[in-house]
This record gives sequence, C-alpha cells and structure tokens, in this order.
Amino acid sequence: MAEARRRPVDKEGTIDSYVYDNEGIQVLAKIVAKPGEYVPSYEVNVRELSEGTRLVLNQLRGELITTVKLDITEIMDPKKRDEVKRKFESRANYLLGKHFPTLSESDKKVLTAYLLQNSLGLGELEPLMHDENLEEVAINSSTEPVWVYHKKYGWCKTNVTLKSEESIYDIAAMIGRRIGKQINVLNPVMDAHLSTGDRVNATLFPVSSFGNTITIRKFSRNPWTIPYLIELNCISPQVAGLIWLCIQNELSILVSGGTGSGKTSFLNAISCLIPANQRIISIEDTRELTLPSFLQWIPLVTREPNAEGKGEVTMLDLLVNSLRMRPDRIIMGEVRKQREAEILFEAMHTGHSVYATLHADNASETITRLTTPPISMPKETLSALAGIVVQFRHRRLNVRRTLEFAEVQKGGDINVLYRWDIKTDRIGEVGKMVSLSSTLSLYSGLTQKEIEADVADKARIFSWMVKKGLKSVNTVGTIVSEYYKNPDEIVQIAAKNQEWHGAD
Repeated sequence: MAEARRRPVDKEGTIDSYVYDNEGIQVLAKIVAKPGEYVPSYEVNVRELSEGTRLVLNQLRGELITTVKLDITEIMDPKKRDEVKRKFESRANYLLGKHFPTLSESDKKVLTAYLLQNSLGLGELEPLMHDENLEEVAINSSTEPVWVYHKKYGWCKTNVTLKSEESIYDIAAMIGRRIGKQINVLNPVMDAHLSTGDRVNATLFPVSSFGNTITIRKFSRNPWTIPYLIELNCISPQVAGLIWLCIQNELSILVSGGTGSGKTSFLNAISCLIPANQRIISIEDTRELTLPSFLQWIPLVTREPNAEGKGEVTMLDLLVNSLRMRPDRIIMGEVRKQREAEILFEAMHTGHSVYATLHADNASETITRLTTPPISMPKETLSALAGIVVQFRHRRLNVRRTLEFAEVQKGGDINVLYRWDIKTDRIGEVGKMVSLSSTLSLYSGLTQKEIEADVADKARIFSWMVKKGLKSVNTVGTIVSEYYKNPDEIVQIAAKNQEWHGAD
C-alpha cells in the first residue's frame, strides 16, 4: 500500500483540493496537513459575504420565515420538500430584488441559496452536507471545530465552528421538530433522520459531558457499486464474479462486519445484481439503499412509537408483512433479534432469496452470533445460507476491505474460500468450493469447470466496467440486466474492451 495513503499527514501543506457544488454555491475543499497536528484539516472555502451583507441577509431571513405561510405538515412531509423550497425561493428572490435592486442574477442566485440554507437547511453545516466525499459530520461541542470523516483521509478537523451550545441545540431541536420529535432536558438523547435520508444522533449536556453533540451519518447520493469497490481494491473481480453467480441463481447471502466497515454499502452494491424481472422488498430502520430505478423495488422503513407509545412499526412487523407481498428477493437491514432471524431463515427455507447484514468480525464469529443469545438460531438451519461476506475497516490504514468470503456447509459449519492478506493487500483463495459448487450445480446445471468459466466471464465484465468508468447504480444495473438477456454479447463487449453505448 502506498506510503502516502498510509500516512496522509506526514507531508505538510495542502494534500488535496477540489471544488464541489453546494446548491448553486461553489465550494473549494482543501485537505491540509499542519505542523504539530496528528490528523489532516478539512478546510471549506465558500464565497465570503461582507459583514454588512450578512447582517442584511439575516434580517431578510427573519422576514422570509414570517412571510412564507407554511403548515407544519408541509415542513414535516419529505414529499413536499421541493414545493416548500420553491415557495421560499420565490419569496427570497422578491426580497433580494427589493433590498438589492442592482444585484446581478448570478449574485442573486448565490444569496438566495444562502438564505434558503439558513432558513430550511443546517446553516453553517450545509457546505459539509453537500460534499460526496464525506461520510460523517460530527459536532462534539462548541469549544472545538466540527469534525468530518472523509472517504479517503479519515477523520479530519474542519475550519467550521459553532459559536455556542445554544446554536448546537437549535440545530438538533429544528431537526427533531421536522419529524415530530423532541430533544430537551427530559429527553436529552435523540435519533432522527433528515428528509434526505441522513441519519442524525444528538445528545445534550450533561449527558454528553463536554457539551451538546450532533452526529450525522450521511446518506450516499451516489451509492457504492461493485465496480467502484473493485476500483478501491475493496474486493477482487474474481470474488465479485462468484457473488454475482450466487445472486443470479437466487442463493441467500449474509454480509457481516464491524461498525463502519461498509456492510450496508456492500449490500447496496450486490443488490444491483438482482434480475429486473423479480420483485424486491427491502426493510430498513432508515432508508440507506438505492437500487437501479427500473427494478420493481418496494422499500419499507420502520417507525418509532409516538409520544404516547403508539404507532410503532418494527423490523419484525415489516418482515412478516413482506412475505405477503409476493417478494422474489428480500433485503433486510441488520438482524438483531431471534424472531427476526427465525422469520428470515423461514423465508429462505420457503424459497425466497434473502440478503441481510449482521455485526460480526469474521465468518466464524458470524455463525457464533447467529447461534448464541440473543439470536439463538439452531446451527442446522444455517445451511439455508449459501455464503457469508465479511467486510472489514482497517482504521490505522484507513481502508475498507472484503475480509472473507465463506460458504456455509450442511450442519451450519463454514468453509472460508477467500481471505484478505494485509501484507499484499490482496484477497486470495484459501479454500476450495464444496457446498457452494454443489448448490450452484443443482440450480444452474453447471459443472465445476463451467462454474469457473462463468465466474471468470463475470470477473472480466467487472474489470471492463472499472476500465470504462461504468460505476453508477443505474449503469451497473443496466449492464447486468442486459447480461441476463444476452450474456454472450456482454461478455464479448467486455473481452474486446469496447465502449458501452447502452441506456442508463
């Protein structure tokens, strides 16, 4: 692994910089290594406003909020987000034209965006929310800068600060109000989500000793796909090809790993390999999955009880209900409880293909988690699973890798087929297929040699996608669907390294 990647703060000065769009406002992001600092700094530079202009805009913001008539249901309904935004935008343009008559259209656009973000958005946090390279935004207190988790550089301090504990509380309270939740002295901890799908956790002092906190797990607008994971060296084309063959033949797979290892991202990536002629039901605590737009996909989301303790919809409720919706494939967020696992494995035994995640550090521990409290599944039932993919996050090197891919044998034991080697940073074969080749042969009619040839073809297609930069969810889904219609044609295009001209 490159030394520069291992230790990004060894070299002082600007490590990286790029420009991104923040709803009409151009933002320059710089990753800077500073002397005496052990983590990089993430510096955002947006168009500066003079103090006078800022004061006028803050006055306009008050007028904007009071003059735009909105019902609380409009603010809370994510479906009306664009409509609410249009109302504010129209009024903001009117107010700017009134107070700044000589303003150019380009300047008006920037100031309108500023007004909207400070009225409907998260104010000073908004630039951070629009950088696709950031996975997490964390406020620890008003006494230190906001932290971010960068996909490439890990945790970084930013040049963004919040002036007081009250301003942190105001952001948390505003987020809560929009989804009908409260955070206060009596309820000092809040889990919530933004209309964009971003997950939010907030705590208040003195529960958090140093001050009020907000942690935002950003919802990926451009979800990871298998070609993207291959490009990042997270998985090899060979292993990805085998997983694709399993999904093509409706075999169930469990994705396990530690916190932040990329389990859900990997689940999203393999979901793009599902045939378009099948009905998919996904079940999550918070919407994180994004599948190709042309698939028949019904996303279901749990709901917490209201203040009176009523109206809760659990994972189990949705899982039981999904079986009445004639699913071909069921994608489930994290398996935590015995009853969830029982229904999930019952679905596998009755012919449904199931994909889910579980907290476990390796394939062996995955079996242990499934067979001990609180899940306590009989080991014999685990053979309904075809394979276990283990995701791993190496915090020191700041990389995510597929640690293991194991087949589940009869009786519930595992046979690890591939494992990541930290010394070479490669995932290599460590075992031979037994149960998986037998199952694939049963359902597809392929011999062992034909299985190997099919996996090689799929690996070649993935490598071609990487070379051609074909990484978006819809593009990958389209190529996979075309492959299911005419595999020889796609294999030939990949083998000849031709350009892709298919529709996204």
